[in-house]
Amino acid sequence: MVEIEAPALVSDELRDALMSVLGKSGVVSDPAVVAAQSGDWSEATKVAPAWVLFPRTPQQVADVLALCSHHHQKIVIQGGLTGLAGGATPTHGEVALSLAKLNQIEDIDTVGGTATVQAGVILEELQTRVEAQDWYFPLDLGARGSCQVGGNAATNAGGNRVIRYGTMRELVQGIEVALPSGKLLTMMNRVTKNTTGIDLKHLFIGAEGTLGVITRLVLKLSPKPTAANTALCALPSFEAATRLVRDMRRALPGLSAFEVMWADFMEAAQEIGNLRPAFATGSPVYALVETLGAHQEDDREQLERFLGEALEAGTVCDVIVAQSLEDSRSLWSYRETIGEMLGQLRPHAAFDVGVPMAAMASFVESVRASLRARFPDQRHLFFGHIGDGNLHVLSGPHVSADSLHMVEQVVYEAVRKVGGSISAEHGIGVIKREFLHLSRGAGEIELMRGLKAMLDPVGILNAARVFA
Repeated sequence: MVEIEAPALVSDELRDALMSVLGKSGVVSDPAVVAAQSGDWSEATKVAPAWVLFPRTPQQVADVLALCSHHHQKIVIQGGLTGLAGGATPTHGEVALSLAKLNQIEDIDTVGGTATVQAGVILEELQTRVEAQDWYFPLDLGARGSCQVGGNAATNAGGNRVIRYGTMRELVQGIEVALPSGKLLTMMNRVTKNTTGIDLKHLFIGAEGTLGVITRLVLKLSPKPTAANTALCALPSFEAATRLVRDMRRALPGLSAFEVMWADFMEAAQEIGNLRPAFATGSPVYALVETLGAHQEDDREQLERFLGEALEAGTVCDVIVAQSLEDSRSLWSYRETIGEMLGQLRPHAAFDVGVPMAAMASFVESVRASLRARFPDQRHLFFGHIGDGNLHVLSGPHVSADSLHMVEQVVYEAVRKVGGSISAEHGIGVIKREFLHLSRGAGEIELMRGLKAMLDPVGILNAARVFA
């Protein structure tokens, strides 16, 4: 149920001032629009904002922040609303600042291999545009058709290909940020080597909009791969998966994705996605692997040769190597049923945690046992980008908020015990805020609060996100 916040709570003086900056079309209180901006993909309670602001230029973003700081008006920053931590879901009394109109791809440097873009550019549009120029932007997420690159940077998104290309932090060369003071801080660096003091862009990448609003970015591109090969492997154990990914990274320099799915996830994928079993006999663990390169047949032969040796060694029980683009899509469909799972298992608890590889098997075993003992009627699914230690856990459907909170306590306490991270790529937002101390020390959190107080002294930006 969406709670509608009354527009009268925001002063007429501020509304008039915002309209003078954005025009009447840039300050929207239409019930249908504010309801559509009432929350992200998370389970956070949806609250429609009083107004939705649609700036069209970076300077307008800065001017809006200056006005809201002056009037002590809190703002929630919104991109594509695909987040799973509640960071873009409004709270009572907030106005929403949408970056949807800052959607220009300003330049694609086909010599230097960079793209200069506004923060509201949709990830998939950027991918398509640069590939038409024989370049490649490797960040890839299931939400690629909706998420925005500014939000990807604000949460330091990872996705499927971190094992080869790194997170969004490694893909951002330059950045422009609007500060709560109304200043536009332009750091649009386009060169790889730049040792000229503190690299300030890293203050804002991963900060979830708490320190400033990312308005433009210079993104690092890679040469466009002309060959892609995919294989699905059935494995006897998670320990075999760790050997496989180690050996693949050594033998296959084109390895770009290594997705592990436990048997419970594969069973749910087949049922919810109406997919046929990939193998005649089930296995405890499965690995979906992808290589990107320049020679389709040679790369496939190299992958097949490697996997043949893995079969002989017993590291792999069975394997399917895609022989066509259609085959590849079919293999990826098991992993990409997660969107349908999230819909069918609501209300759910969804986790993206960082777990050291050495502790991963015992972590999954102990968490699964704890959840099954407490919630025998729910599904508890395990999968992730194991090449970078990023494990996803999905538990649901749950009938009460108390149940969801109990699941969070089980998972996050287990993460603390193995020295992991409560958020690998989705961010903290509001949903994980109370558990932040399990991953970050008191000194770190105090310094974060100090940076927030320095850059946003009034506390208007994404208040009560990440830390209170």
